[in-house]
Amino acid sequence: MKLALGIKSDPVETRYSFEWLFDIAAKENIPYIQLGSFLELYSLEDGYFERLKKTAADFEVRIKSLFTAHRELGGFFYNDAFMEKTARRNYERFIHVASVLGADYCGSNPGAVYRDRMETKEAGIRRYLFHMFELMHIAHESGLKGLTIEPMSSMAEPPTTPGEMDRMLGELRNYHKNNPGNTVPVYLCGDISHGLVDKNKRLCFDHLSLFSHGLPYMAEFHVKNTDALYNSTFGFSAEEVEKGVVDLELTRRMIEDHREKIPVGEFVGYLEIGGPKTGRDYTDPLLEQSIRNSLRAMREAFI
Repeated sequence: MKLALGIKSDPVETRYSFEWLFDIAAKENIPYIQLGSFLELYSLEDGYFERLKKTAADFEVRIKSLFTAHRELGGFFYNDAFMEKTARRNYERFIHVASVLGADYCGSNPGAVYRDRMETKEAGIRRYLFHMFELMHIAHESGLKGLTIEPMSSMAEPPTTPGEMDRMLGELRNYHKNNPGNTVPVYLCGDISHGLVDKNKRLCFDHLSLFSHGLPYMAEFHVKNTDALYNSTFGFSAEEVEKGVVDLELTRRMIEDHREKIPVGEFVGYLEIGGPKTGRDYTDPLLEQSIRNSLRAMREAFI
């Protein structure tokens, strides 16, 4: 298993160009980009993505993965036929865009149950899995290597607990095992900052235990820092490391300890931070240094 690094494109949305991000990645020796979704993605013509693929290549970086940025594919959990139909159509489009870009993976968090309708969670999981079984065929036809799911930090957004990971990924693995010639596997896109704290602010599962449990299902992961309640996320500047609970060196050792269980040959960690507040003349110029600080901390710890 080879450990590699990348950056998710979320923080540049609306404020900087992709060329700006690709240039930073290239200069920081970060080879991979995970394209975060944006509103226009679902209706843009293929030519836009063909051009974007070429632009990335010009900077000697590669768009290796796509992952949603706004929880917009969660319509399978709402028990609403209109939302379900739209989520399915957009997911198929997301797969197609990944194919045009030559990416290996694309994915999303499965979705969220309405807090006032938690009793519908099981039906939402079943509905989601039904669509994923079919999407695994479509991803295979599109030339992808796999689809991905992100475990979240809330009981309204499965999978969260180790049991939910085992249940959902187990069913998806079994379906692929029974249809190996015309489906892709479904992996986790993990997150080293996700843990579970209940409504009384009691710790149920910390970020280390959830990440460790997910590694045998994982093809890629998000890298960011967080506080003890998993309430806010930020990067790895010296000040942020002081207030954060994520230890990059410890995370790397955990990955090394589990390397034989990781199901892919190249395991990529993508920096996923929002950066300073978007849309202010005194904050947007701070984004570049924020990204560079975190990428350098990641490279020092992981590579």
